[in-house]
Amino acid sequence: MRSTDRWPDRLPRTLPGGGADRAPSVAVPPGDGAGPFAADAVLLGFVRALRASGLEAGSERVHAFLRAVAVLRPGARADVYGAGRATLCGGHDDLARYERVFAAYFGSSGEPAPRAERSAPPPRLRLVARQVSAAPGTPGEDEPSGPPAATLASTAEVLRHRDMADLDSAERAQLRRLLAAFALRGQSRRSARRRPARRGPVDPRRTVRELLRRGGEPALLRRHARVERPRRVVLLVDVSGSMAPYADALLRFAHAAVRGGRTEVFTIGTRLTRATRELSHRDPDLAMAALAAAVPDWRGGTRLGELLREFLNRWGQRGMARGAVVVLLSDGWERGDPELLGAQMRRLHSLAHQVIWANPRKARPGYAPLAAGMAAALPSVDAFVEGHSLAALERLAAVVRGAADGRVPVKGAEGA
Repeated sequence: MRSTDRWPDRLPRTLPGGGADRAPSVAVPPGDGAGPFAADAVLLGFVRALRASGLEAGSERVHAFLRAVAVLRPGARADVYGAGRATLCGGHDDLARYERVFAAYFGSSGEPAPRAERSAPPPRLRLVARQVSAAPGTPGEDEPSGPPAATLASTAEVLRHRDMADLDSAERAQLRRLLAAFALRGQSRRSARRRPARRGPVDPRRTVRELLRRGGEPALLRRHARVERPRRVVLLVDVSGSMAPYADALLRFAHAAVRGGRTEVFTIGTRLTRATRELSHRDPDLAMAALAAAVPDWRGGTRLGELLREFLNRWGQRGMARGAVVVLLSDGWERGDPELLGAQMRRLHSLAHQVIWANPRKARPGYAPLAAGMAAALPSVDAFVEGHSLAALERLAAVVRGAADGRVPVKGAEGA
């Protein structure tokens, strides 16, 4: 193994102000192209990926996770796995999400992830390596072949902020693994149904029945509360020629959203195609293959106004868009009449609970929504966000579930 592929004997624990409660600093080996990285930044990126997958990791759990990693071996893959599993997972349902995200973020190993027992502490703290393509030369039997796990994690952190249009084939494959762990959940709303609860208004019927059962003897008041359910999410994904560099990643994002439930997906270009059924396959590649056969207008033109009117007439007006969170993933290029698009956007805004527009071009320096379609639609948009990277899709998911305020004033959007 080359000297640049080996990590220092002990990972440094230098912190601003000399603190020791946070995760130690980690430097990515030279030649990786990512530059120096702090371990806490890599670990927090892992936490963000977990949150994007639907795992509720609050600040207390995150702090406990960083403390646990600092006490254990922060450079060892198994120790990071065990610390996160013990501190970030709140129930049995979180374990499957945690396993999936950990494998995608840190790279999967050929053996079970839990930490192996050891009789004595090793003389050196070394990162557990992932078996990938070997470096030039024949490594020794006790030397791992391939980049260490923290290097893979820091690479994933860099990938989170990269423009999806600039990725190579290997980076796109890693992006697909991270997108497969996504989850999209709409904002919670109170339904008309009620359920028994320990707190809340008194349930008179259950209280009277309890009194009758006791023969009029005093009894505890029975209470109930409104049931909260996530709002329906509707994704309108632009698959026209101008969106070709982003279409695959956005549709895989939509596939993960459909698997989460209560999500409808439509593709828009020169035609409107309902793609929810094709994206319901568990395997992402099978879903993409089924979608490719069902969508006839890949890399064609864009008729946003006409297709939005068709969506509202056939599905939205009848209930699919009522009270829903509608997300348009498009660059806003319109070959039709911009006034028609503006009118249909106002119509959609009157039906939906929230209208969000994710534009991959918004992140480019000097961008302004000057395209005719984008300018006509923007007054009816509640949140105008970016959609060019994995981190941007994570922020989009946060806006959809109401965890972040993404509302942008129309006047201020021109300079955004």
